Amino acid sequence: MAWTWRFEKADGSQTEPAVRPEEFPTQSDAESWLGEVWRELLEGGTDQVTLQEDGTTVYGPMSLHAAAGEEGENPGAAAD
Repeated sequence: MAWTWRFEKADGSQTEPAVRPEEFPTQSDAESWLGEVWRELLEGGTDQVTLQEDGTTVYGPMSLHAAAGEEGENPGAAAD
Protein backbone atom coordinates (compact mmCIF):
# COMPACT_ATOMS: atom_id res chain seq x y z
CA MET A 1 0.00 0.00 0.00
CA ALA A 2 1.16 3.52 -0.76
CA TRP A 3 -0.02 6.57 1.15
CA THR A 4 0.24 9.90 -0.67
CA TRP A 5 -0.95 13.47 -0.34
CA ARG A 6 -2.86 15.39 -3.01
CA PHE A 7 -1.94 19.09 -2.91
CA GLU A 8 -4.69 21.56 -3.77
CA LYS A 9 -5.59 25.22 -4.07
CA ALA A 10 -8.62 26.49 -2.10
CA ASP A 11 -10.88 25.75 -5.09
CA GLY A 12 -9.87 22.07 -5.10
CA SER A 13 -7.66 22.25 -8.17
CA GLN A 14 -4.43 20.29 -7.91
CA THR A 15 -1.23 22.28 -7.45
CA GLU A 16 2.49 21.55 -7.49
CA PRO A 17 3.78 21.42 -3.88
CA ALA A 18 6.71 23.53 -2.71
CA VAL A 19 8.18 20.44 -1.02
CA ARG A 20 8.88 17.29 -2.99
CA PRO A 21 6.14 14.79 -2.14
CA GLU A 22 6.83 11.20 -1.18
CA GLU A 23 5.00 7.90 -1.03
CA PHE A 24 4.71 6.54 2.50
CA PRO A 25 4.40 2.97 3.78
CA THR A 26 1.91 3.92 6.52
CA GLN A 27 -0.71 6.56 7.27
CA SER A 28 1.28 7.58 10.34
CA ASP A 29 4.39 8.23 8.24
CA ALA A 30 2.38 10.38 5.83
CA GLU A 31 0.84 12.40 8.66
CA SER A 32 4.20 12.87 10.40
CA TRP A 33 5.74 14.17 7.17
CA LEU A 34 2.89 16.63 6.72
CA GLY A 35 3.39 17.82 10.30
CA GLU A 36 7.00 18.64 9.46
CA VAL A 37 6.44 20.46 6.14
CA TRP A 38 2.93 21.99 6.23
CA ARG A 39 4.25 25.53 6.73
CA GLU A 40 6.48 25.25 3.65
CA LEU A 41 3.58 23.84 1.64
CA LEU A 42 1.31 26.70 2.71
CA GLU A 43 3.94 29.35 1.94
CA GLY A 44 4.47 27.70 -1.46
CA GLY A 45 0.83 28.03 -2.46
CA THR A 46 -0.84 24.83 -1.26
CA ASP A 47 -4.09 25.68 0.56
CA GLN A 48 -5.31 22.19 1.42
CA VAL A 49 -4.33 18.53 1.25
CA THR A 50 -6.12 15.22 0.82
CA LEU A 51 -4.68 11.93 2.06
CA GLN A 52 -4.96 9.00 -0.33
CA GLU A 53 -4.18 5.31 -0.04
CA ASP A 54 -3.47 3.71 -3.40
CA GLY A 55 -5.46 6.48 -5.11
CA THR A 56 -8.51 6.24 -2.83
CA THR A 57 -9.31 9.25 -0.64
CA VAL A 58 -8.96 8.48 3.06
CA TYR A 59 -9.76 12.00 4.28
CA GLY A 60 -9.68 15.58 3.14
CA PRO A 61 -9.49 18.08 1.89
CA MET A 62 -7.89 19.46 5.04
CA SER A 63 -7.03 23.16 5.13
CA LEU A 64 -3.48 24.17 5.97
CA HIS A 65 -4.72 27.66 6.83
CA ALA A 66 -6.57 26.52 9.95
CA ALA A 67 -3.34 25.15 11.40
CA ALA A 68 -1.51 28.39 10.61
CA GLY A 69 -3.88 30.28 12.88
CA GLU A 70 -3.28 28.01 15.86
CA GLU A 71 0.26 28.11 17.21
CA GLY A 72 1.76 24.66 17.61
CA GLU A 73 -1.04 22.86 15.77
CA ASN A 74 -0.14 20.02 13.46
CA PRO A 75 -2.54 19.45 10.56
CA GLY A 76 -1.45 15.83 10.33
CA ALA A 77 -2.55 15.08 13.89
CA ALA A 78 -5.77 13.20 14.46
CA ALA A 79 -8.77 15.33 15.36
CA ASP A 80 -10.99 14.66 18.35
